Amino acid sequence: MNVAMFAVDLWCEMQGILPPMNELNGKRIVLGLTGGIACYKAAELCRAMAKEGATVQVVMSAAAEQFITPVTLQALSGRTVYSSQWDAREANNMAHINLSREADAILIAPCSADFMAKLLHGGADDLPSLLCLARPFQQVPLLLAPAMNREMWSHPATQRNVAQLRADGATLLDVGSGDQACGESGDGRMLEPEEILQDLIAFFSPKTLAGQHVLVTAGPTYEAIDPVRGITNLSSGKMGFAIARAAREAGAQVTMIAGPVSLPTPRGVARHDVRSACEMLDATLAVAPAATIFIATAAVADWRPTSSCEHKIKKDGSGQLPELRFVENPDVLAAVARLPRAQSGELFCVGFAAESHDLLANAQAKRERKKVPLLVGNIGPTTFGQDDNTLLLVDAHGATELPRASKRLLARQLIVEIARRLTA
Repeated sequence: MNVAMFAVDLWCEMQGILPPMNELNGKRIVLGLTGGIACYKAAELCRAMAKEGATVQVVMSAAAEQFITPVTLQALSGRTVYSSQWDAREANNMAHINLSREADAILIAPCSADFMAKLLHGGADDLPSLLCLARPFQQVPLLLAPAMNREMWSHPATQRNVAQLRADGATLLDVGSGDQACGESGDGRMLEPEEILQDLIAFFSPKTLAGQHVLVTAGPTYEAIDPVRGITNLSSGKMGFAIARAAREAGAQVTMIAGPVSLPTPRGVARHDVRSACEMLDATLAVAPAATIFIATAAVADWRPTSSCEHKIKKDGSGQLPELRFVENPDVLAAVARLPRAQSGELFCVGFAAESHDLLANAQAKRERKKVPLLVGNIGPTTFGQDDNTLLLVDAHGATELPRASKRLLARQLIVEIARRLTA
């Protein structure tokens, strides 16, 4: 840990708050910039990687310097920027050798159509292309974040180059879609810095769930009383969304059934939005036959009104309350746990219990009642809407506490625990 990171962690401890995770701590990333207006995004990407603990060495092509200055990237990375293969600062005058040998990965962002064509044919007429060609092929991965006009992106020549670069071992990130600097709109935009950062973190994550299909339910449900009122709870969905992201980073195919929350969908996760418990059950049972792991983090309402009024219920001045009758909602976790695939072990079920007291006793009772191999308990009032949590893992062998941490970190720890149980 460097001095700056230690100081941040110490300050967080003194303030009683959680320190940043530094998810790229110790990673050495060469960030290569090629010509394109998306170079402005590279500045924020450089800053974001450094904040996650990475050492970022920026390398720029002559074309990139037409869009952003080396001074900007030097200030953000804290390191001298290289832009020429003839740079005499290296004792052996071989920056393309030295920088590639020190890297854990080379990330070209933005990666222009011209640069992809150059890579495809082994071109090496500037420092970024020399780095890519001279890198130890088996030890230093190459990631490319394309950025170009929509017509350039869809051109058959570009798509052939993309396919061949993938076949040659490069990792091609997606492109975004939307307004472009030329005034047109469509595919070809470079991903946003946060999206690339998520992809980079996922790239380095151990693939402990490779080949698995994880189904996650997240957030609350909403049971309508009338068009403007309903029964819900304080679940924010943050824990479920963090688990979905962690599962995807672990190499799984991930499908998420989300109640009414406003959180962004994690990268690479297929999301289905629902409102009521009945809708959540239907959506979950539709995906469950293809899943191998089911993680029920959603805080599903236990009851719903027997009927929903067509119009808003108004006060009439009598002081009398409207009569509401309720019916019990379906139990999503129990319904999945009763499926033959779950009972045979083909579908590994993980339940969540949000309690207000007696967490261990209630969690143990719920696990036995729902007949699931793993039950995760937490105290709802202290975690709903928060960014941190404490989890209690309950299985047939006893209980294990995951101490207070960010939901992001706890999600990763839970995925490790699930993977360990699957291999056992």
